[in-house]
Amino acid sequence: MECALCKDKKCYEGKDCTNIREQAKKACEEELKSMRVSAHIESKYYMEKNRLEELILYAEEMGYKRLGVAFCIGLEDEVEIIHRILSRDFEVHSVCCKVCGIDKSEFGLERLHEEGAEATCNPIAQAMILNEAKTDLNIILGLCIGHDALFTNYSKAPVTTLAVKDRVLAHNPLGAIYSGYYKKAFESKER
Repeated sequence: MECALCKDKKCYEGKDCTNIREQAKKACEEELKSMRVSAHIESKYYMEKNRLEELILYAEEMGYKRLGVAFCIGLEDEVEIIHRILSRDFEVHSVCCKVCGIDKSEFGLERLHEEGAEATCNPIAQAMILNEAKTDLNIILGLCIGHDALFTNYSKAPVTTLAVKDRVLAHNPLGAIYSGYYKKAFESKER
C-alpha cells in the first residue's frame, strides 16, 4: 500500500483497495464505542474544537474517569496547565519522563553532558506507574521519538497523543513540510 502517493483516494467514497476489508470491519465492530465517539466529535465539532477540547470530549463520552499523562520534563510548564484543566472533570495521574532517576551510565547510554548525573528517560516505568493507577486513558505529552513507542507498547490503557516533541519547531513537526525552507531542504537531500 502506498496511500500517501494515491491521487484518487477512492476509499473516501467507499471503494476498497485492500484484501482485509472484512477483517478490518470486524476489528472496528469490537471497538465500535470508540469509533462512534470519534465520529460524533468529528461530525459535530469539525473545525470548531482544538485537540485538547476534543480530548476532553472523547474521554467524557467514553466514560473515562481516570486519565494518565506521560510527559517530557521539557514540557513541565505546559503539563501543569493541562493537569489543572483535566482535573476539573477527571482524576488525573501524571508521570515525568525522568521518573526513577536512573543515570544514563547505568545503561551505557549516550549523554548530553560530560559531568554530573544525567537521568535517562524511562517510558516503561511511566507506563508501569500509570498501569498501577489503573488509568482508563493515557495521554502522551512530548515524549521523545522511540520513547513514545515504548510507552504505548507497555501501557495497559489506550493511548492518545496530545503533542509530540519537536524542539526545533516548537512541538509542531508538520512545520517542517509547511515551511518552504525545510520542505526544500528535505526534497533536495539525497538518500
